[in-house]
Amino acid sequence: MLHVFHNSFAPAASQQPGFIDVRMLKLRSALAGSPPPGANYRFVLTYATEEERKHWVETKVHQELWPLIERTLKTKNYTVLLYDLV
Repeated sequence: MLHVFHNSFAPAASQQPGFIDVRMLKLRSALAGSPPPGANYRFVLTYATEEERKHWVETKVHQELWPLIERTLKTKNYTVLLYDLV
């Protein structure tokens, strides 16, 4: 997963209009409370607008690369959260 993310997915995402940042975070520890069960990575993708993020998701290259990451996950029943900068 990390190989595809760093060598293919992140470079492709960074070429899209509105791209700001993409990161893969690995959980080190829970400093307060408990992490979600089984959570060990967090994927963070930032575009200038939600419309630009959606456009990236619809591209052919995203359709080719995301399944390479997704197939490494233990389950496809993962949570996707959308945050707005305030």
